[in-house]
Amino acid sequence: MRAVAQRQVDAFLHHIRFERRLSEHTVSAYRRDLAALGEYCAERNLADWSGLSTGDLRRFAAGAHRRGLAPRTVQRRLAGARSFFNYLESEGAISHNPARGVKAPRPPRSLPQTLDLDQVTRLLDIPDGDTVACRDRAMLELMYSSGLRLAELAGLDLGGVDMREGLIRVTGKGRKTRILPVGRKAIGALKAWMRRRGELAAAGENALFVGVRGRRIGASSVQARLDYWARRAGLPGHVYPHMLRHSFATHLLESSGDLRAVQELLGHADISTTQVYTHLDFQHLARVYDRAHPRARRKAPTKS
Repeated sequence: MRAVAQRQVDAFLHHIRFERRLSEHTVSAYRRDLAALGEYCAERNLADWSGLSTGDLRRFAAGAHRRGLAPRTVQRRLAGARSFFNYLESEGAISHNPARGVKAPRPPRSLPQTLDLDQVTRLLDIPDGDTVACRDRAMLELMYSSGLRLAELAGLDLGGVDMREGLIRVTGKGRKTRILPVGRKAIGALKAWMRRRGELAAAGENALFVGVRGRRIGASSVQARLDYWARRAGLPGHVYPHMLRHSFATHLLESSGDLRAVQELLGHADISTTQVYTHLDFQHLARVYDRAHPRARRKAPTKS
């Protein structure tokens, strides 16, 4: 692609980062996806974006699918291309939007993995010990108590927590802020951490949670500590931070049945995103039914 086409990509990335305020992770993903689309155009001797047709974009997506890219990845590539061409169209750089009407392959619907209540209890049973253990308990209690994303937890500042009212202010996707309740256990763990935070935190550090070097804790460190405590608790499989968010949503929905409230607490823009938890709730109810209903329980095999 010509230099002007690359400048258009750079301008778009600047637009989504500073004007639409998308996350660094999303901006990096769009940069990679548009680089792949640029290589596709170069292989076909297309000098600029206006030469790309709807058929070209469909073939680009189909080729990625044939090479083994997951349907969700292909969807994301097309979403990035759609946003980019919408931007070019709004800037008057193209007269025809090739992304309009192009659909990605439908990914198989997979249910989120969760921990049951007993597993959560075992995970959060972190003994009183050193400062790091105190911090870890506060982090994990808070993630489960309020259904936080990993980035939301790591991004918390000291001023974002109101211990007295039991509330936290978090910044989620799209830089949207929401205020969430914090449970009694999490408040207790946070108070214990605040009493010892000064043992780790560097002077002037504003992050609520810090690493051993005294600065804001990173996502990989949170994952490593969660993995450590999950293995220590004897939990099966791979336990990852978002699993606590899934568990929060599932347990809350099982108890309340209030899908709209769960949507608000999770910060989902569309309730269809939250509805995946109703399938988990139904699975839970089905298991209870199978165990409890006299006409549902399977009879023990008779001995011949």
